[in-house]
Parts: sequence; structure tokens; C-alpha cells
Amino acid sequence: MRNPQLNRHGELTHLITTEGIPRDILTHILDTAQTFVPLADRDVKKVPLLRGKSVFNLFFENSTRTRTTFEIAATRLSADVFNLNINASSASKGETLLDTIANLTAMQADIFVVRHEASGAPYLIARHVPPEVHVVNAGDGRHAHPTQALLDMYTIRHFKKDFTNLTVAIVGDVLHSRVARSNIHALTTLGVPEVRAIGPLDTAARWARPDGGADLHQHGRRAARC
Repeated sequence: MRNPQLNRHGELTHLITTEGIPRDILTHILDTAQTFVPLADRDVKKVPLLRGKSVFNLFFENSTRTRTTFEIAATRLSADVFNLNINASSASKGETLLDTIANLTAMQADIFVVRHEASGAPYLIARHVPPEVHVVNAGDGRHAHPTQALLDMYTIRHFKKDFTNLTVAIVGDVLHSRVARSNIHALTTLGVPEVRAIGPLDTAARWARPDGGADLHQHGRRAARC
């Protein structure tokens, strides 16, 4: 089954999860991000990459830092950015998620950045938009937070250079963490030979090892599959 984030040519059209994204695409994203680092030190912090494109930030879950970060990034790429006030939108009167997306798509939206409390919401949206419209997952339930994971991968690569010589420990409530899940998929794809999920016994032991990924350990013992 083809990864729903990729088109038939293997090109990334949506960013829903780090799971299933090929290593060369993840590496290309990190390499591209590196080229934008000097932009922050320029007097004019803008490039015309997204000039003429409309980016809609749809945050159905409260957020300040993440929404603002996406807004700054899109603005610096010269996009027209629209932040939908969910509490004042028709969604508060019962309009369905897909109705909202259909209405905004009719207004010539090019990119939807979506944060939602329901796991799978960005995937549902991606299945119902035209091929020229793209969806970026800014966090959905307990499922995934791919952009945070990509930032973590960029930071690790910046300081450690080579993923293949690392042992990485992720500490916390990994069972319920969308960031931990996204990090594990990205780390294993990029070649980390051992990823350790460290957390409370009743949660860490229930963590499954991603297929084809690195070994997960619980407090020094191999974690059982669920």
C-alpha cells in the first residue's frame, strides 16, 4: 500500500507523520532547512519561496508557540497567512471538519497546517483535498507531531553529525506522546541503531517496536511488543 503522504512518483505531498517517509526525503528536508539558517541573521528575513500561496493555520487544539512558529515561518517564505479562529468559526456551530476544509479550499487555500485533538484528523483532511492542496500535521491527538520531530532531528544532526553511531533515549510518558512516537520513527529511519523508550513501567512496556526500526529498551531491558 502506497504511503498516503507520497504521490505516485514518490514525492512528498503532505506531512502527516514521520512514519514511512523514506530516508532520502527526511535527509533532503534537513539539508533544505540548513540553507535557511542564515535567513535569521539577515536584515530582511524573507524569501519568495511561497509568494502567492495561501497558508491556513487551523488549530482546533489550543496552542500559542506552535501556531506562532508556523505563522512566522510561512510569512518569512512570503506566503499569505490566515489564522482561523475556531471558537468564532462555523465549527463552533456544528459545521463538520470536512465542511470547513471544503469551504476554505473553495477560497483557494494552498496549504493547511492542522492541529487537532483527534488522532487521524490531518490524514482525513489529506484524503479529501485536491492534489494541488497540501496538509501539514502540527500535532494530532496521541498520534504524531512530525514537524517537532524534524526539528529534533535537525538539532541532533547539527551537534552529533552521524545518526548511525548514536544510542538515543526518550524519557517520559512515551505511550501517550505524539512527539516521542514521531521521533522514534524518524530516528530509526535515519539509521539510529538503538532507541530507548524510558518511562513508567505500565506505559513503557506497552510500547511496540516500529517495524524495521531500532530496538526499544525499558530501563535497560528489552521492551515487549504489544
